Amino acid sequence: MPKTTPPLRHFLQFADFSRDEIEHVFERARVIKDRFKRYEPYQPLTDRTLAMVFEKASTRTRVSFEAGMYQMGGSVIHLTTGDSQLGRAEPIEDTARVISRMVDIVMIRTYEQTKIERFAQHSRVPVINGLTNEFHPCQILADIFTFLEHRGSISGHTVAWIGDANNMAYTWLQAAQLLGFTVHVSTPPGYALDAGLAPAGAHCKVFDDPVEAARGADLVTTDVWTSMGFEAENETRRQAFAPWRVDAAVMTAANPDAVFMHCLPAHRGEEVAAEVIDGPQSVVWDEAENRLHVQKALMEYLLLGTSVQ
Repeated sequence: MPKTTPPLRHFLQFADFSRDEIEHVFERARVIKDRFKRYEPYQPLTDRTLAMVFEKASTRTRVSFEAGMYQMGGSVIHLTTGDSQLGRAEPIEDTARVISRMVDIVMIRTYEQTKIERFAQHSRVPVINGLTNEFHPCQILADIFTFLEHRGSISGHTVAWIGDANNMAYTWLQAAQLLGFTVHVSTPPGYALDAGLAPAGAHCKVFDDPVEAARGADLVTTDVWTSMGFEAENETRRQAFAPWRVDAAVMTAANPDAVFMHCLPAHRGEEVAAEVIDGPQSVVWDEAENRLHVQKALMEYLLLGTSVQ
């Protein structure tokens, strides 16, 4: 396949793409996953190199991006703050200028969104957000693709987000605004959405009661009560979030064919009951696997545009 150079694009938050672009990534993920399941080699990114920069530890992000790039024919460089100048006070702008001259695409998993935005501003190659404090767009790509596989288009449906108003919640709200569905949000007092990060509109409805938030939902989802960087608040959060556990009562309020998702890792007995995450409505393992497939499609799009078959 001849290599092309599409216009430079980054994927730093879900709202960076149009609806057509997101739907293109989903269609390509479907094709790429089908080839993967049939053991059909597909390596359009031969001789392309992905640099993965981790300032936050990861299991699923590292494995899915690394395996995905190798499966697509490319190679991978893994960097952390401990083995690069990122941990030695080099300006991020300088790091971006150098790294982007040596590789073809960069994935960064870090803290502040401003950090990845500064890197992207000085990068010659596409930059992907592997997670920041504010957004987690690759995970929501995988979640919506999983819903698409199990229930069809998410447009017009209802997602119940129960728990912390974190990067997952804000990315769900961006996706709802773009793709035309509704998110019911229920958080404990003191942990409400930040109006500066949550796009306003009819796609978001806030509930004090998590059971009411789940009522009529087609997808119920949550995350750990304490995200990376907030470990000092762990015990306080345990007490505040205890009534926001996704359990059988919450799932009963949702539609009978609702699915349950969790981005993992999960703490059974805390944010989700074992009977839910291990129950028949849970699709968390498909959801986890789909990080691999949607990220392969995302890298393909950023590097090759739509010139694929």
